[in-house]
Amino acid sequence: MDYGREVVKDSAPAPSLAIAALTQMADAPAEGASALEGEVVVLFDQLRAPLLRYVVSFGLDAADSEEVIQEAFLSLFRHVRGGKSRANLRGWLFRVAHNMALKRRHRIQRGPETLTESTGGDAAVDPAPTPEDQLLTGELQRRLRAVVEVLPEMDRRCLFLRAEGLRYRDIAEVLDISLGAVSLSLSRSLARISRASQR
Repeated sequence: MDYGREVVKDSAPAPSLAIAALTQMADAPAEGASALEGEVVVLFDQLRAPLLRYVVSFGLDAADSEEVIQEAFLSLFRHVRGGKSRANLRGWLFRVAHNMALKRRHRIQRGPETLTESTGGDAAVDPAPTPEDQLLTGELQRRLRAVVEVLPEMDRRCLFLRAEGLRYRDIAEVLDISLGAVSLSLSRSLARISRASQR
């Protein structure tokens, strides 16, 4: 599934500008701030796109998703500046973004405007495949998308985080569930996807 990839390409701010804004907002002391800023910039460059894809999967629009990502990196900067643990910052960032996205989605759903789900639109068609191949590929994608959409929310979250390269242990931490629950969820989801792809 490619949920949100077009959003990542179209709305990517310059990392140095986003991090500069984050560090100014955090009121970092001058000494040591450049080392921390460098560390956060590296993480921003590595994790912005996967985090954004994950946050978009909550049904948030591009602007809300970007705000969640910026707030998550600001929290990371404060976390690191405060001398707190740097173990598994990738998992920590996904957990913070997860919580912030849930809160944002809840606030939007309670508000006067309703959240509309993106259908993703039709993907650009490669001219090389034959019309029959295109039809079969499109049908398979529709079946797989339908399977993913009807998965329970926790199963979808586990699947999206695994697709972003997180280990089972990291997924368990992000979603605050047991390692066994992650394994069971992914096995169940992949079995459903496999059955749908063989039809």
